[in-house]
Amino acid sequence: MSLADVREWVRGATSIAVLTGAGVSQESGVPTFRDAQTGLWARFRPEDLATEQAFRADPGMVWDWYVMRRAMVARVEPNAGHRALARFQQARPGRLALITQNVDGLHQRAGSTGVLALHGTLQDDRWLDRPRPCCTALPPQEGRPPRCGRCGNLRRPAVVWFGELLPAEVLAAAEQAARSCDLMLVAGTSGVVYPAAGLARTAAERARMVVVNPGPSDLDDAAHAVLRGTSATLLPQLLEDGA
Repeated sequence: MSLADVREWVRGATSIAVLTGAGVSQESGVPTFRDAQTGLWARFRPEDLATEQAFRADPGMVWDWYVMRRAMVARVEPNAGHRALARFQQARPGRLALITQNVDGLHQRAGSTGVLALHGTLQDDRWLDRPRPCCTALPPQEGRPPRCGRCGNLRRPAVVWFGELLPAEVLAAAEQAARSCDLMLVAGTSGVVYPAAGLARTAAERARMVVVNPGPSDLDDAAHAVLRGTSATLLPQLLEDGA
């Protein structure tokens, strides 16, 4: 299938789901999860830091790692792929559901709303333990990390750590979008991480599923069309100019 064919699919689709992965953000200069280990952090494996056990053992160190990652993301801007998705969504309310494996918030910064962030959002915090009334009565006490000034409950990054389940409501909404769409675009993902990759395969069972990626992915076998190229280049061509 050609780019022109897929553009016709976009025009004719009444319900589009888009699944994005790390490649979309990498085009903005966001390092992949493992590539972010530079300088002081090069001696650590991300898998050894992004866990509840690591945070409880040394909350200051893990918090500092996330401060570094947040600063890194703050220095980059959404790219043409992010902006094309946001413009399409804004111009056609209710027609496009955006699901992302990325935690950097670039889709939101580009103007997309209702983003289903499967792995959470890097810039947000939440309570480590179930919050007590004292946790919400006053602002958290500043620190590394911030904490409840009365009970000591810690604030943690609102991302999904290794060993944790995806947020149930977000996953349910993403599964519904995958089941109900008549076209799914899968951009910038290798297709090896589940349950995210399973959403694309679910969509492909009853709808057209298109992979947009510079190189081969594990979802190519299930796709009705594979477009080789970056999302920053191809998504604007698919979604704009009257699509």
